[in-house]
Amino acid sequence: MTTDVKVPASGESVTSANVARWHKKNGDSVRKGEVLVTLETDKVSNELEAASDGVLEILVPEGEEVLIGALIAKIEAQAESAHQPAVSPVLPAPAASPVPAALPASSAVPVAPVPPTHEAPLPPAGEPPQPPASDGRTTRRKMSMLRRKIATQLVNAQQTAAILTTFNEVDMSAVMELRKAVQDEFVKKHGVKLGFMSFFVKAVVQALKDVPSVNARIEGADIIENHFHDIGVAIGTDKGLVVPVLRDADKKSFARIEKDILDYATRAKDGKITIDDLQGGVFSISNGGTYGSLLSTPILNPPQSGILGMHAIQQRPVAVDGQVVIRPMMYLALSYDHRLVDGREAVTFLIRIKECLEAPARLMLEM
Repeated sequence: MTTDVKVPASGESVTSANVARWHKKNGDSVRKGEVLVTLETDKVSNELEAASDGVLEILVPEGEEVLIGALIAKIEAQAESAHQPAVSPVLPAPAASPVPAALPASSAVPVAPVPPTHEAPLPPAGEPPQPPASDGRTTRRKMSMLRRKIATQLVNAQQTAAILTTFNEVDMSAVMELRKAVQDEFVKKHGVKLGFMSFFVKAVVQALKDVPSVNARIEGADIIENHFHDIGVAIGTDKGLVVPVLRDADKKSFARIEKDILDYATRAKDGKITIDDLQGGVFSISNGGTYGSLLSTPILNPPQSGILGMHAIQQRPVAVDGQVVIRPMMYLALSYDHRLVDGREAVTFLIRIKECLEAPARLMLEM
């Protein structure tokens, strides 16, 4: 008896997947439930398990991109496989494009798949993919599906929205003092540290309530107003940026937000983020300060109308009550769609975030 191993569907807009890694070798015995292969799409990664016991016959090697539903392996019930490897339909590589491959911390929202062009046929089963071509001075390698999606998304954001960025700075003294005062008890009670991100998520939620025009999007000739507060939090991985969404952040405690972010970070690192995790956000937060960024202009995450950029906390001299003092300061950047959000509203929104962070009691009182 033969069991086919096919690429499963991963969402309406996902048409192909990359065979990222075989966890078993060609000819290995496998048992039902064992992980056979890791598949990557332009959105998420998932692991495909064996549906039966038998001997694995790999038809598509690592590194190849195949269509959803493609046959990539077989499991033979007998001791040895008697079938010759078959060729599975390979999705052609995209044509070269002048779009940037670098990723400002901003976009991971699904968009339409990149149209393909022609390329060489699939190499025989069991053979490793061709290594990057190098002449000693340069190296040419194929873009990953995620990187191609990122490039497309960035160009889409720049071409379809009127992006403008406004800046401010926030004194982080009050938040840092509060964290220091309650950290031990917070960890003891909730089992997770009280970080900065939960304060920013709560501050963004309050600002969205006070300036509802930012919590909206343009759809054709219509304006869609959101009456919920699902906040995307950018998380960097070795393979690219993902922006999982904290659902109903306005209804969650600080501890719940911190736990959800930690869970997303762990799953992102392990390639366990799902498509549902990435969809439906109304606003995003990107923390370039994690990498030491002092100031940046984040790019919108379409169809959202705003994204907040956090940055590194730096001890700087500031004037307080006529005196020069040293305070832990952070620059904030709000990029917004100027087609929908006016400058006055954008500045008001960012000031509300600043006020909430400099007086965190406002967050508890929703002021």
